[in-house]
Amino acid sequence: MINIAKEHKVNEQIRVRQIRLIGGEGEQIGIIDTRDAMNMAREKGLDLVMVSPQAVPPVCRLLDYGRFRYEQQQNEKENRKRVRSQEVKAIKFRVKIDDHDFNTKAGHVRRFLEEGHKVKVTIMFRGRERTHPELGERILVRVAETLADIGAPEGTPSMMGMDMNMIMAPKQAPAPKKERGDDGEKAQSADPVPSPATPAEAPANA
Repeated sequence: MINIAKEHKVNEQIRVRQIRLIGGEGEQIGIIDTRDAMNMAREKGLDLVMVSPQAVPPVCRLLDYGRFRYEQQQNEKENRKRVRSQEVKAIKFRVKIDDHDFNTKAGHVRRFLEEGHKVKVTIMFRGRERTHPELGERILVRVAETLADIGAPEGTPSMMGMDMNMIMAPKQAPAPKKERGDDGEKAQSADPVPSPATPAEAPANA
């Protein structure tokens, strides 16, 4: 990526006379002339990369810069995915909500949990509804029970102004289970089943 290329001077971009060199395996080689370090890099098929320009002398390392940049890009992609997966979504419920609206909103919460997001479930109170917090708690309990297969509340509900909030976090996917039925059938089929004796197997003098 461009920002990585700007942060690190590579090969001929390094203009200082001496550097402190780290080898390709992380071993300390010591302070040597930059020209000698460049020759070592060429012999090993690696690049000379300045990793600590503020040091005196600057610290450089022998490494495969193309691979280094690729790994940095992959790490940044993973970090972006991790940030997205930690995003908190929000769904709001009214105290007086009918079954259809409840199921619709609970479906939205389920979808967010399936995508790996946390969800802030908010109960919005109007006027005197605020004096009956148990009505909001009842809805939050219903949400938690409806989505118990995929998510779980983080802590207890909390009031903030005219709203009651609860955070639902996704459950980790369970480890795949073996199909007992198939295993049982295979085990049964593997056992030899004795067959009744045929006339040909009967003793000749019978």
